[in-house]
Amino acid sequence: MVEDIQLAGSGSRRDQARQLVIDLETRGSQALPLFISCLEDTGQDTLASLLRTNRQAAKLSKPTLENLTPVVPRPEVFRPETPRPVDKGSEGSSNVSVPEKLRGSVDLAYILDAEPCGHCFIVNNVNFSCKSGLSTRTGSNIDCEKLQRRFRLLHFMVEVKCDLTAKNMLLALQELAQRDHSALDCCVVVILSHGCQASHLQFPGAVYGTDGCPVSVERIVNIFNGTSCPRLGGKPKLFFIQACGGEKKDHGFEVASTSSEDRDSGSNPEPDAAPFQEDSRTLDQLDATSFLPTPSDIFVSYSTFPGFVSWRDTKSGSWYVETLDGVFERWAHCEDLQSLLLRVANAVSVKGIYKQMPGCFNFLRKKLFFKI
Repeated sequence: MVEDIQLAGSGSRRDQARQLVIDLETRGSQALPLFISCLEDTGQDTLASLLRTNRQAAKLSKPTLENLTPVVPRPEVFRPETPRPVDKGSEGSSNVSVPEKLRGSVDLAYILDAEPCGHCFIVNNVNFSCKSGLSTRTGSNIDCEKLQRRFRLLHFMVEVKCDLTAKNMLLALQELAQRDHSALDCCVVVILSHGCQASHLQFPGAVYGTDGCPVSVERIVNIFNGTSCPRLGGKPKLFFIQACGGEKKDHGFEVASTSSEDRDSGSNPEPDAAPFQEDSRTLDQLDATSFLPTPSDIFVSYSTFPGFVSWRDTKSGSWYVETLDGVFERWAHCEDLQSLLLRVANAVSVKGIYKQMPGCFNFLRKKLFFKI
């Protein structure tokens, strides 16, 4: 090895030793130690000592992998990223909200993009015949006006029929079902009337015509099922029933924490109730030979739990419709139908001294977002 190393011809002996160290370092990490060992074995201790000294100086002046202190990174603390709000005004943004993603998915949500979206048919029964024994539904016109405006804003063609007898209610609804819905995406039926309990297989309750004869909610819904109304097949059919489900008045029960909002409204609300009597007039006469098809794409929203009264303020309208209108105004642009109705149920449940609990029967196959 000694013969292979050529010392530089110029410079001091220390400079030559330093150059030798550099040359040997390029031969591998063990070249210089072996060379120094050979010098010591051959009695050249002075040169060996000089090279060893220069090697130590080179280590101090030039960092190598052997004398570098490893840097250990500090463990990162996971901090969940705060979601940034979606800028609705910016076009082409990649931050798309979950409702917007659902709206555009034909597998997850109904696509409501027709203009107009569909028919909204409102039956507003206010004045009843003397023979019916049913009172005038003061305040119902306020409900009707609110719903007309709300569903027009949601891109529906709104049609109102007032003070229909039971027979005329059925005829009007059958005529609606027979229309051409092929270019439309949805259908809405709203019933504002007195109501009662009724025998049923699928949907509870009945609503009264102005002649005092009841029509079961089940019968109304099935006018629009897939068999009776094929042009609405696969399309959502929504029913909103503002009527009593019976005569029971719910005093509620005490809980640890409850809102006092609307507990004392300062008004005297009226129930949309009528006695339930087991006679041929009250019972819905179903065809014994027919088979009711399994409903699909149907959503029935009741203003109250079956068997209980539904309260209506003579000045501001019914609790249910007033709340429904307010919730739709604030949230319909970003929430699906079922989420909206949960908000309605929660808000109505804290009203008044007597309590009221809206609910629904949901046979929709997908989420429903109104067109905005």
